[in-house]
Amino acid sequence: MKTIGMIGGMSWESTVSYYRILNQTIARELGQQHSAKCLLYSVDFEEIEQCQRTGDWDRSATILIEAAQRLEKGGADYILICTNTMHKVVDQVQQRVSIPILHIAEVTADELGKNKINKVGLLGTIYTMEQDFYKKVLIERNIEVTVPDRDDRIFINDVIYHQLCHGLIEKSSKERFLHIIGKLVDQGVQGIILGCTEIGMLVNQADTDIPLFDTTLIHAYRAAMKSIE
Repeated sequence: MKTIGMIGGMSWESTVSYYRILNQTIARELGQQHSAKCLLYSVDFEEIEQCQRTGDWDRSATILIEAAQRLEKGGADYILICTNTMHKVVDQVQQRVSIPILHIAEVTADELGKNKINKVGLLGTIYTMEQDFYKKVLIERNIEVTVPDRDDRIFINDVIYHQLCHGLIEKSSKERFLHIIGKLVDQGVQGIILGCTEIGMLVNQADTDIPLFDTTLIHAYRAAMKSIE
């Protein structure tokens, strides 16, 4: 079994989900008492969030590079950056380590392809929804990406940072998320990417008929399966 290197803490609430999914997948695939071999470097999210807010992406890249290098020295065979937003700096991080990074948008695009989805709605942080670093991965796979309107994007971002990152689940927030999803469906999307690793804490497939692609589930599952290839 290969050793998975996890850069977590962005936020730690979703890193808990990663750890659970990794181990549940290995246990299901291998049976008996098997669990995932993994190393976790959990950053201080306050430092990362400040970098995001001020646009100091180079500083955030330096933090993740240090984490990745420590995981490589510790014996990891490949790395997960356990967040969507910080894949903005994934190329910078990859240049500084010799082990591969399993890209969250690429494995999500794989799932969209398997499900014949060519127009998708994207929910995530304001950075993920408005900047190109994430969407371009999907567009390169000939997948059209639609995001909510500006007011809804601001609302989604606020819920992520001020509620979900603190483990707070508000009924009113869930209702509005589902309303936003409904508006995207009216625009013709065939599926919705939960493009922030905390959103799956708030909404899941049982809440809507439109196919949801939870990036936390997809990323962690693919990482687990890669470890036992």
